[in-house]
Amino acid sequence: MRYSGDWMTLVDDRVLEYIREHESGSPKQMKEDGPIRYSRQYIARRCRKLAEEGLLTHLGNGVYVITEDGEAYLDEKLDTGTWQYVEENGGECDNTANSASNST
Repeated sequence: MRYSGDWMTLVDDRVLEYIREHESGSPKQMKEDGPIRYSRQYIARRCRKLAEEGLLTHLGNGVYVITEDGEAYLDEKLDTGTWQYVEENGGECDNTANSASNST
């Protein structure tokens, strides 16, 4: 089970999955190639939010790559509500994710 924060939407998982599978991606590519049934503009907004939170990195020209925290979230090892890593037994670890949200 993934531990998504209150700030996340359903499309965020699809965006992260697409970028992990393809190693990088742009909102335009995700709209045209992927199974993401949202407008390019909405996908772009979610990509910006995911980058702001530290799950994606924006490389420029609308291209994004997934971060270690993004990988950890998809692998059910990061709770993006508390920004704590999750142990395999479901408990939270003491270490905190290196997210942009931790500095705010």
